[in-house]
Amino acid sequence: MHRRLAFIDTLRGIAVLSVLVQHVFELIVEKHATGAYYWPIHDVFGYYMNFGRFGVVLFFFVSGFVIPFSFPDSTTPVRDFTISRFFRLYPAYWTSLLVGLVTMQLLESKVYPLGQVAANVTMLQTFVNVPNLWVFYWTLAIELLFYVGCTILFAMGLLNQRFTAVTIVVAAALVGTTAALMIENRTVSSVMEVGLNLSAMFLGKIIRDTVVGGKLRWTHVAVCTLLYAIFAATLSDRRFGGVYHENFFYSYSIGSAYVCAALVFIAFAVFGERMAWRPMAFVGVISYSVYLMSPFVIVAVHRLVWFGNGPLGWSLFLAVILALSILVSWMTYAFVEKPCISFGHRFRSARRKPVVLEPALSTQGAAE
Repeated sequence: MHRRLAFIDTLRGIAVLSVLVQHVFELIVEKHATGAYYWPIHDVFGYYMNFGRFGVVLFFFVSGFVIPFSFPDSTTPVRDFTISRFFRLYPAYWTSLLVGLVTMQLLESKVYPLGQVAANVTMLQTFVNVPNLWVFYWTLAIELLFYVGCTILFAMGLLNQRFTAVTIVVAAALVGTTAALMIENRTVSSVMEVGLNLSAMFLGKIIRDTVVGGKLRWTHVAVCTLLYAIFAATLSDRRFGGVYHENFFYSYSIGSAYVCAALVFIAFAVFGERMAWRPMAFVGVISYSVYLMSPFVIVAVHRLVWFGNGPLGWSLFLAVILALSILVSWMTYAFVEKPCISFGHRFRSARRKPVVLEPALSTQGAAE
């Protein structure tokens, strides 16, 4: 078994808390009088940086660092990879669906069409043009696309070729930037946004190939990061516009989120375990559950208790949500995620040879 890298889990923790904080302050602005704080909050969370998108993109970088190296050295690596991903994603996701449906019905009296619920159970709703039950599920479709892409590349023997990820990131950046500049179409922009998110993942692989495998050089990282940043800035400007509409999605804030996520990830990758912070790494271990469960904690806390407007009330509101989200997510991790992952191991083939840690990570453990 591979051991976990604490700095990767620290990044996961930072990512999920960024998403949580963004959601909390968006709710505060949308549902409560913020007075003189209205524009400062918008400046921090909407104009200069969208921390929700920053956290999501940071997750994408982590996936790129980890997932392409998750194919086991077994007799059936694709089958085993598929099994491990299924038991990693679906049980916690189904738990989130159930908790969400109950929470929204009890506290908000909301019901959803049976067809929409059924499609969401598969996690494939985006691919059959059925709306997500809750908007934050959109990232799961990107993850699934990345898994499929990695599987195809692995089956073709291309996944771990030296320049495969570099070619993908460069091609995506050139095509995506050109399309954003030349074609003013919402559908095209949406497709290019998917390409940008996948580019972040493959850029994560490029960074790992540089700092761990030694197959690439920092010049490759620099060129690919620059092209990715240009792609992100151009697409964000075209997709979200140059006029701020007070909806937390603005060209500058979204573009900043993509670029800052890349820079933060690179910094952590360079310094490795020296960037690890154990309390944040703990949050990172349960981060998938935090991502899936915290939106419903927010709904419940907001519906049942309010500490008043102003910085003190908002801080207490955030602190309670943070504490309860971690508690609920730890329970989900302990009683759903972890047992199901262990159960899934029963269906995987035996490894053909013992795992050997990569030299650059042999003293700190390989990423899980």
